[in-house]
Amino acid sequence: MQQKNYSLENILANLRIAALNDMQDVAIETMEKQDEMILLSATGSGKTLAFLIPILAGLDAESKETQALIITPSRELALQIEKVFKLMGTGKKITCCYGGHKRETEENNLIQPPAIIVGTPGRLADHIRRGNITVNAIDTLVLDEFDKSLELGFTDEISFIINSLPKLKRRMLTSATKADYIPDFVGLKDPEELNFLNPDTDVPEALALKSILSPDNDKLETLFHLLCFIGHKSAIIFCNHKESVERVSEYLKEQGIPNEFYHGSLEQRDRDTALCKFRNGSVNFLVTTDLAARGLDIPNIRYIIHYHLPHNEDTFIHRNGRTARMDASGTAILILSEEEKMPKYIHEEVEAMKLPPVSELEIPSRTKWTTLYLSLGKKNKVNKIDIVGFFANVGGLKQEDIGLIEVKDFSSFVAIRKSKVSPVLQEIKEQRLKNKKVKIEVAK
Repeated sequence: MQQKNYSLENILANLRIAALNDMQDVAIETMEKQDEMILLSATGSGKTLAFLIPILAGLDAESKETQALIITPSRELALQIEKVFKLMGTGKKITCCYGGHKRETEENNLIQPPAIIVGTPGRLADHIRRGNITVNAIDTLVLDEFDKSLELGFTDEISFIINSLPKLKRRMLTSATKADYIPDFVGLKDPEELNFLNPDTDVPEALALKSILSPDNDKLETLFHLLCFIGHKSAIIFCNHKESVERVSEYLKEQGIPNEFYHGSLEQRDRDTALCKFRNGSVNFLVTTDLAARGLDIPNIRYIIHYHLPHNEDTFIHRNGRTARMDASGTAILILSEEEKMPKYIHEEVEAMKLPPVSELEIPSRTKWTTLYLSLGKKNKVNKIDIVGFFANVGGLKQEDIGLIEVKDFSSFVAIRKSKVSPVLQEIKEQRLKNKKVKIEVAK
C-alpha cells in the first residue's frame, strides 16, 4: 500500500463523523496488509466507508484511468455509495452506472475515465462489452452485498466482469450475512475474513420483535388497524410480490392513509419519487418488496411490518436492518394469519400484540409536508443552495417552510410545508431557476 494520499480527518469532517468505528478501523488496517478481504457486518454498521477508504488509499494519483470497480445488486445501493464518496470530498471522480435511465448519460460520464466506477452487474457488463469502460488499469474490485447479487441471479454478469479485468489484484467482498459458498470465478485465493456479525443473535439488541394475529387470511384490515395504532411513526411494510405491494397500497389509500409503494418494475422517476416522499416525511408509510431490504439509507424508521412472512432468514435479517440502525431503536412486527406459524429461523422471543378496540383507533392525520418535483438537477448545474434561494427569494418561503431537498442528475425533489404549496406555486409560475426554464409540480 502506498503512502496515504488523503486526509482521514478531512473525510470524517466532511461526513460529519467524529471517528471510525471498530469494524471500519479493522477493515482499513486489514486492506493495508492484505489484497483479499471478506467483510461480514450488520446492515447500517458502516461497511461503505470500510471499503471506500481502502479504495482511496490505493489510487495512483498520477493515473488518468479507472482503477477501482464496485459492483452492487441494486441501483439504490450504487447511488448511495456514490453519494457517500462524493460527500467525502476527495476530489476524485466517481461514476454510477445502473439500468432504468439513459445509457448515453453514463457514456458521456465515462469518456474521461473516472477513478472509481460503481454500478449494477447488468449495466456494468453492458458498458464493458461496448468498450465504454477502460479495464486495463482496474486493480481493485468490491462486491458489495455479494450474496444478494448471487441470489438475484447475476452470476453470469459478475463472472464476465471479473474475467474482463486483466490487472485485478485487490478484492473486497462485503455482506450482512455469511454466504454458504463463494464461486471460483471471484478469484479469491487466501482472503482475510472479518466477521463482525453477532454470534448469539441475528437481531439487533435495539430491535423489538412482535407479532399480531389476523383473523383473516387476507390481512388488509389488520394492517389498517395496526397503522392506525402506530399513528405518525414511520414504517416500511414488506410484501413478497409486487402485485401485493400495489394492492396493499391502494387499499390503504382508499381507507384514507397516505403511502407510497415501491418495487423493481417502476420507472426510475417513480422509484425516486416514492423514496423521496418517504424520506422527507411527505408520507410515513412505504409499501415495498424486498428491493427495499438492502442499501436504502433512510433514517429514523420506527417500524418494520412483515405483511408477508419472509421466505428465509437472510431476508428477515435484511428487512429488519432498515430499523434499529446504529444507536436507534425499532420494532419489527409480523402479521400472522391463523394458518401461519412463526418461522423456525426466528429463535428470539416474540411478543404477541393486541390492538385496542377499533372504536378507540384514529386514522393518522396527514403529514405537514408535500413534495414538489423540479425538472432540473445536477447535470443542469443546479444544487440545493440554488433551490433554497429560488423558493426563498422568488417564492417568498421562510427557512422553516422548506424541508428535505434531493437533487438527482436531471431532476430534484423538495419538501414544502403543505399549507404553502398553492401560494408558492402561483408565485414561481413561469419563473426561471438559474436563468433556466423549469417545470415545477406536485410530485405524483
